[in-house]
Amino acid sequence: MSKSIDFRPVILAGGSGTRFWPRSRRARAKQVLALDGERSMIQQTVERLKPLAGLDKTWVITNDLLAQEIADQLRGIPATQIVQEPVARNTAPACALAAFLIERQNPSAVLGVFPSDHVIADEPRFLKALQKGIALAAIGDNMVVLGIEPTRAETGYGYIETGDLTKDDTALHVRRFIEKPNQNKAEEFVSAGYYFWNSGMFLWSARTLANAVREHLPESAPLLEAIAAAYGTPEFDEVFRNLYPKCENISVDYAVLEPRSAKGEHLSHLYCVPAEFSWNDLGSWASLYEYQLDTRLRGDPEGNVAESEGHLTIDAGNNYIYSPKKFVALVGVENLVIVDTEDALLIAHRDHSQDVGKIVKELGLSGRTELI
Repeated sequence: MSKSIDFRPVILAGGSGTRFWPRSRRARAKQVLALDGERSMIQQTVERLKPLAGLDKTWVITNDLLAQEIADQLRGIPATQIVQEPVARNTAPACALAAFLIERQNPSAVLGVFPSDHVIADEPRFLKALQKGIALAAIGDNMVVLGIEPTRAETGYGYIETGDLTKDDTALHVRRFIEKPNQNKAEEFVSAGYYFWNSGMFLWSARTLANAVREHLPESAPLLEAIAAAYGTPEFDEVFRNLYPKCENISVDYAVLEPRSAKGEHLSHLYCVPAEFSWNDLGSWASLYEYQLDTRLRGDPEGNVAESEGHLTIDAGNNYIYSPKKFVALVGVENLVIVDTEDALLIAHRDHSQDVGKIVKELGLSGRTELI
């Protein structure tokens, strides 16, 4: 990557992480928790990007419930670059606002979008892939996505269908983006060999993304440009609060990337850089269990993974245990998730861990807001 390229990471950190309840709460969402090691997910995200961009170049899009915690965890990022959405509006408005803000500073800057809650091993390989993508995104109106080679027929991820290699063999042309498939389709994609998981990590110049938003989100673009124009003025908070809720609630994939892919493989300027690093989207207690078991962080011979004061198992296997202040004994149970916090206890089957978010919804409906 040329040192002359102005690279600006944008960390998306506005999610509530309901599937990690009861550890995750509205003001302590997944991205600010240390689910994997001593540092929080967002701290790890920013740290791995430091070799390519300093904290003064890094932006965070979050919400008012998490902003102070994120500022405390990420000292060094300017407070004005931790942007607090007044309401959640999915990834397209968040990415677009970052593009309009950065476009006013340097239209040629390469903006990298990164979820705040992914686990990435082999960081040197990650940086190598990222450098390839940044260099490609700096050219014309190219858009680049980091693609993950599938290891299983996963139905919880979006997929990227790829075509020919670029002339320099650094990337693949993108044919289309595909939303989460059913099991049969996922198996077809994995067998085909030219489909990748959509990592949610994107690269484009500020000008390229801003122009794409102007083209594909013509009603939201003027609102976002007005917000960006007010940035740094006393009116910014009021303008942001009044206009942002009027923006379309849509993902950047739907809003920009899918319309681009419809132009055809060699006309869309969409590229996929295949990732050669280990990647995990920790989307549930089950995925955290599987990740920690695979990396042998805490697994015992029976396949139990525990972060607890201590545990004893008899005829019990493949369970996930989080109980930092209590000893846990398991007898004759398998495939459970057990998460014990000061005010709540979760017991679920691992196969149903994606449904934990439903508990949060029910707690809200029943007025138990102190638990969420």
